[in-house]
Amino acid sequence: MTRNNGDRPAILISANSFWNIANFRSGLVEALVANGYRVVVAAPGVSDDWAARQKVDAAELEIDRSGLNPFRDAQLLLQYLKLMRTIRPAFYLGFTPKPNIFGSLSAELAGVRAIPNVSGLGTAFIKAGWLGSFLTHLYRIAFRKCPIVMFQNPDDRDLFISRNIVRNDQARLLPGSGVKLDHFKPTVPPDGPPIFLFVGRLLGDKGIREFAAGARELKAEHPDWRFQALGEIDEGNRTGISREELRNWIDEGLIEYLGHAEDVRPHIAASTAVVLPSYREGLPRSLLEAAAMARPMVATDVPGNRQLVKDGINGLLCEARNPRALANAMDRMGSMDAARRADMGRQGRALVEWEYGESRVIRAYLDALAGQANPAEIQA
Repeated sequence: MTRNNGDRPAILISANSFWNIANFRSGLVEALVANGYRVVVAAPGVSDDWAARQKVDAAELEIDRSGLNPFRDAQLLLQYLKLMRTIRPAFYLGFTPKPNIFGSLSAELAGVRAIPNVSGLGTAFIKAGWLGSFLTHLYRIAFRKCPIVMFQNPDDRDLFISRNIVRNDQARLLPGSGVKLDHFKPTVPPDGPPIFLFVGRLLGDKGIREFAAGARELKAEHPDWRFQALGEIDEGNRTGISREELRNWIDEGLIEYLGHAEDVRPHIAASTAVVLPSYREGLPRSLLEAAAMARPMVATDVPGNRQLVKDGINGLLCEARNPRALANAMDRMGSMDAARRADMGRQGRALVEWEYGESRVIRAYLDALAGQANPAEIQA
């Protein structure tokens, strides 16, 4: 890690992958630098070249994203604590579960003000059982001294308040991670048979199995309709599908696998509608970007999704974990008059312009930091 000298207050930012920061938080990083903060980005696989271009420092972290291994998690806690004591940041900004929990715990031990961002909750946290109870306890300890905890939808905020993890005065609601409106511009959908695009990691919790099952049902009646999946295979994840399962879907002619793309815009532009049949979300980036590009959406009626998809206005909602319900919703979307789909796309674009531009997220963070800063940390 490179250390900058000077009197600028430092901010340590961390997520469970560098990709998360580079793709979802780069605008925030740029704004923090522009506002006089010294920024250190800590994540696995962080790019020194990217850090140099962004004028920030980079710190490599080892994070086991899947499961709870006491030994590895204790090591992660110590990594964070070492960073806190070396950098002496004024603030710690955490994203994704383990950086939120173990980064915030380390911040408390080091006397650093932590502002975690709860961008989504896994099913292990939601379900009743020992693991959900244990995670609740971890979050409660980690967040007890945080002056602010950011949430991306009211359902997650209310759940944390009801479980006494955070207080009302701590909780702040953000419009997701925001979307770059000048980057994700509206495009005209292609002519021809409908193309349904799933965007996200290929996880059971994202509803990829329901997507494949829905494709199987619709292909029987509409053999020319196409179903595409864009995203990484993550077999190490608790709900990740296997390569063999994906290969079976491809061989059956159900799904076209597009792999992983650094730039999703060409794939969204080539689609008729974007589909996200997930079990729960924070505020899904895939739907934000789809709406910004004026694509109608098909999504499950769950927290996060329902904040963006207004049923019958900019897309269609359906029941989660129900392949038949998803197939029916995609059938309605695919059979819909193209002019109505185009109107749904325009409504989606209008919504993100009004509520979800990246500038709103950046302003919320800058205001939060200014409100918590010591007088010596406030820049003229």
